[in-house]
Amino acid sequence: MITYLEFEKPVAELETRIKELKASAGQGAVNIDAEVKKLEAKVEAQLKAIYAKLTPWQKTQVARHPARPHLKDITAALITDFTPLAGDRKFGEDCAIIGGPGRFRGRPVMVMGHEKGSDTASRLKHNFGMAKPEGYRKAVRLMDMADRFGLPVISFVDTSGAFPGIHAEERGQAEAIARSTEACLKLGTPMVAAIVGEGGSGGAVALATANRIIMLEHSVYAVISPEGCASILWRTSDKAADAAAAMKQTAQDLKGLNLIDVIVPEPVGGAHRSPQAAIKMLGDAVETQLATMDGLSADAVRDDRRAKFLAMGR
Repeated sequence: MITYLEFEKPVAELETRIKELKASAGQGAVNIDAEVKKLEAKVEAQLKAIYAKLTPWQKTQVARHPARPHLKDITAALITDFTPLAGDRKFGEDCAIIGGPGRFRGRPVMVMGHEKGSDTASRLKHNFGMAKPEGYRKAVRLMDMADRFGLPVISFVDTSGAFPGIHAEERGQAEAIARSTEACLKLGTPMVAAIVGEGGSGGAVALATANRIIMLEHSVYAVISPEGCASILWRTSDKAADAAAAMKQTAQDLKGLNLIDVIVPEPVGGAHRSPQAAIKMLGDAVETQLATMDGLSADAVRDDRRAKFLAMGR
């Protein structure tokens, strides 16, 4: 069952009518094919019109849609022989970050990313994609392994931010995020990071300090959530829509600021309506970006990454 966002109500009404027509098709001799096709064309047109003019706040809602492709969907579709590795070899396992070696379209790679979960049980298991220190230390472990074996790294980012709980802070959350960011910068193999939903604060940066950063069309990437920003600036989360516009967090804004490299188009109506089509386009974009770094030495890869981030803001 599709979960409709508030601004998708016109589409919801049309699709409800289509379902009603299809349900009544077997109850009489009336041919409803023409009417269904007409309504389906209207749905397509409505979706195109709505998604062509989404506000930054609406894009935030799309980025958070529960049916958007999750890491488990992406690895199932794009990665063969995927072998998830567990634990940071210091404290324990964190299921908010999943990663391990595998093959991306026949090429050996190291894959890692945030997993939010898709139902109540899995969301609790994966802590809604909010990683703890052991998750980021696991990411460091994976990147060290990738460096040793010469594996390109692909990361898929989808988190509202690192977990802010007291026990995470006691175990060195800030240090773990910093070490993961440092590991990204020191990595001697090509790294491509894809923002597929939310890219929240240092929790996202720790897996996205890459040679190439790509974003799905309706994903967001920012230092804080719009609600958090609004609470700080206006003392109320009711101003979240204003904050979202001011933060320049959309893929289109960030591309204009040269903070990301590529915007990956999403199917009409967003990735949540056609997850497999969205994953296919995402895979094509990752493959293209990896190809731009084929043949580079370890030093050249590091220099490329360093130059990218030093150029930001200039």
